[in-house]
Amino acid sequence: MIATIYGWALEKAGHDVEFYVRPGRAAEYGETVDLDLLDARQRPWGRRVVERWPVRYREELPPDHDFDLIVLSVAHHRLSEAAAFLAPRIGKATVLVFGNVWAEPPAAVGDLPADRLAWGFPQAGGGFGDDGALRGALLRSVVLGTFGTPPTERERSVRQVFRGAGFGIREQPDLRGWLSVHFVSDAGLLSQGLRRGSLADLIGSPADLREGLLTGRELLPLLEARGVDLRRHRGGLVLFRAPSRLVAHALSLLITHVPLARAGFEAHSDPDAREPREICRDVLAEARRLGIAVPRLEAVEPRFATP
Repeated sequence: MIATIYGWALEKAGHDVEFYVRPGRAAEYGETVDLDLLDARQRPWGRRVVERWPVRYREELPPDHDFDLIVLSVAHHRLSEAAAFLAPRIGKATVLVFGNVWAEPPAAVGDLPADRLAWGFPQAGGGFGDDGALRGALLRSVVLGTFGTPPTERERSVRQVFRGAGFGIREQPDLRGWLSVHFVSDAGLLSQGLRRGSLADLIGSPADLREGLLTGRELLPLLEARGVDLRRHRGGLVLFRAPSRLVAHALSLLITHVPLARAGFEAHSDPDAREPREICRDVLAEARRLGIAVPRLEAVEPRFATP
């Protein structure tokens, strides 16, 4: 879904965009995507976009293709599989790894060559409804970063692509730490979404949101045990360190009444989605490996344990 939203934005900026899909899926997906988006690149409250967007799919990716940029945006538990598929098919392209990463980044992408990669995180969300329409929100910036070094020429080119499409760049020089903080933040809230049914079920429930915040707070020692310097990510941790009741009520008001914020929660309405379970499962496994007590996350384990 996220790749579709950004593909639309990049094509509108003048780029040729195609989507790789598994053999046989192109006919299944059809020639157009019905979009219903809030686009906040120019207006803080978002501009509503409703259109039928013609898309192009391909079911093969030969090594001699002429793509300049491949955006690799998949669920974190499928990243290694996708990287293994791409490794012999990169051609001359730069690969942007664009999503959640919990394993050490070099291990997560396997044989993809480090000098051909850029790294980042989307600031958009959405999901397909029962009517087949893709509903979501697109924020004005994207997160792009490195692992303590200046951006390479390829990484600078990726930044220019997004700037040219109207996005601001939130630069993260410690992207490994930022991704870890984001991952455990997700685990805290998603664990309570799994307890209730889905993340969308937390809308309008300050009590459940507070429990999600407290679950995230108990995961901070896990970040430190993984070598994350929390001092470099104070902004991302404010929600977990501030008074939880106050933050939960403010967050509840925000996601109930602000369409851009609400869309991010409504996008996660599938009670059978695999990724929330994989996120919670991986975080709990790492906490146990490192001997970090996480009783709140453990209490929800029956909701995400392997069948």
